[in-house]
Amino acid sequence: MSERPATPAATLEYFVSEMDCAECARTVRGAIGNVAGASDVSVNFTTQTLRLTLDEARTPRAALERDLARLGYPPRLKGGEVLADAPGGAVAGGAYGGPETPPAWYRTAKGRFVIVTGALLVVSALLALTFPSLAPWGFTAATLIGVAPLARKAWASARLGRPFTINTLISLAALGAVAIGEAPEGAIVVFLFAIGELLETVAAGRARASIHALAALAPKVALLLEGGRAREVPVAALAVGDLVHVQPGGRVPADGTIVEGSAGIDEAPVTGESMPVAKAPGDALFAGSIATDAVLTVRVDRPASDSTIARIIHLVEEAESSKAPVARFIDRFSSVYTPAAMLAALLVAVVPPLLFGADWGEWVYRALALLLIACPCALVLSVPAAVTSGISAGARRGLLIKGGAVLEAIGDVKTVAFDKTGTLTENRPQVTDVVPLAASEDEVLRLAAAVETGSAHPLAKAILKRAEALDVPVAVDARAVPGQAVTASVAGKAYAVGSPRYAAERAPLPPAAEAQAVRLEDEGKTVVVLLQGHTPLGLIAIRDEPRADAAEAVKRLTRLGVRSVMLTGDNARTGQAIADHLGLEARSELLPEDKLAAIDDLKRDGKVVMVGDGINDAPALAQADVGIAMGGGTDVALETAGAALLRANATGVSDLIELSRATMRNIRQNVTFALGLKAVFLVTTLLGITGLWPAILSDTGATVVVTANALRLLRFQPNQGKESA
Repeated sequence: MSERPATPAATLEYFVSEMDCAECARTVRGAIGNVAGASDVSVNFTTQTLRLTLDEARTPRAALERDLARLGYPPRLKGGEVLADAPGGAVAGGAYGGPETPPAWYRTAKGRFVIVTGALLVVSALLALTFPSLAPWGFTAATLIGVAPLARKAWASARLGRPFTINTLISLAALGAVAIGEAPEGAIVVFLFAIGELLETVAAGRARASIHALAALAPKVALLLEGGRAREVPVAALAVGDLVHVQPGGRVPADGTIVEGSAGIDEAPVTGESMPVAKAPGDALFAGSIATDAVLTVRVDRPASDSTIARIIHLVEEAESSKAPVARFIDRFSSVYTPAAMLAALLVAVVPPLLFGADWGEWVYRALALLLIACPCALVLSVPAAVTSGISAGARRGLLIKGGAVLEAIGDVKTVAFDKTGTLTENRPQVTDVVPLAASEDEVLRLAAAVETGSAHPLAKAILKRAEALDVPVAVDARAVPGQAVTASVAGKAYAVGSPRYAAERAPLPPAAEAQAVRLEDEGKTVVVLLQGHTPLGLIAIRDEPRADAAEAVKRLTRLGVRSVMLTGDNARTGQAIADHLGLEARSELLPEDKLAAIDDLKRDGKVVMVGDGINDAPALAQADVGIAMGGGTDVALETAGAALLRANATGVSDLIELSRATMRNIRQNVTFALGLKAVFLVTTLLGITGLWPAILSDTGATVVVTANALRLLRFQPNQGKESA
């Protein structure tokens, strides 16, 4: 219990060790939702955390904690109050520490419950063999002792506005069995329920273990360089700007940039890339990647608590917070299903005896079995288990997905819209041709570079790189005309570097120059015109080569039945030349607002995914049904888009679609099995073929099968787009 003084409207985060299953999370969420003064309730059984804002003037913190303990979920305050402006809801006073290591199963409350109920059942069975006359008393005692904690939780839950819980169903069934003289079956029901709860907890721990594995990727210590000497410090103590040594075979301690040294970097632990990537000074590194063959000096760009690995773990942990539509449907269905099943059980118990003179004992027995069939554990678990496993599997391969809603939507996509630069091309454009018109070639380059100085646009960088050896003059009053041109003044004269369309609006190009521009564009090059006022001084042709993986990415999407479209600001001839090479459609000469209109148009045929670099394409990423940022790890990539590819490889888009479809198939299998098994036992129970313990065994078995099926997703491997749509 917390000893801190009460403060109104505190945002709190608790670790709830016993909240380790989907039904547990539903119970806690439902109970807290009825507490006066509680708001913004977020429950995550994967991380066993409860986060809420509590107005302590209405409900004291101690009262909330006492109610949770009575429910069977004693909370422990984590670190302190959550800072309202902390990234990702970070807890005040602490960096990311990863999920807590779970105790051995026999040390948990559910493990002890299995041991106690099992021991009571064994003692009762031995008593029945040695003293048969005492057997009913032994089984009755075993049932009552075993069901007592469940009944207390059921009562506490009912007082908090949640009368229809799994504990209520089991308690009624077990006590009813004692009342009609079926105490042995009541004891078996309690024991089998305890086993089912424990197995679900152990299985959920498997998914939790995958988060531990991610957290273990980053080293705990680093070699900090100070005054030319290296000393070992905790990674959590590193600050932005610190220099660290990375030895051959060592892991990079934090996201950073190479300052000195070159090496092959094994990024497989973070991005899933199987081959080492050559990195040199100026290249970025992910925490957890491995320097294979050389010593590196790395400048820290992010603290450990904000590294890419920490962000990945946060996304996996919060997978439950953005529920897939199917998950929301299952939640609504189960909330109606359980009370409806209890009403049906009541009718089964009383209608046949009252209306048809049937035997009370027989029909009450069948009604109790029907109560057990109403247990929603397997059904409730079917979606979150699959979603958590799917998102974890994606994270291991550098595919970051922000929640179940995004995961479900990706699989339904009909069209993938690609930005060109940096997505389908290498984003390393180079000047290929300079065509002087009213100035020399060097003068065209000097003036164009002056106008483009300071611009971050890839085409501007290509011009500046080509003009490195020239004496570039100083430009002032530089301004960008989005999607069209950059203007500036050089030595008192107005210049512009813009598209041929922009130039034509000011003065028509000479016929020979226009023909030259058309020829260059037909070769897939982007042409810009240098203007002095309304006079064209020269043409500059720039080409950004298509990525080696782009054509394969389009082929995989086609095999999946997904249409591919390239959206680009280039002129139609350049765009079409690149599109023909890659085998996809092209929509060219698009201004930023035109891309939004293009996405809206594509949505007419179904869901649209937009793939871009996560920076220049932020509006389009937001406009699409799902935005995917390539080369993720940046703030914008993880915050603007619904998904991100850590590995800058366009084939990751088809991998995401395959993962989504595999997850949705898994969910459909789980729901079908859970409901199908209940339907079978519903019929056999009403016909008197099966009784109490087979009914609870069916739910326990279904829970185990559903969980095991969901965990198969952790072994997901892309099929390279060969599955049918």
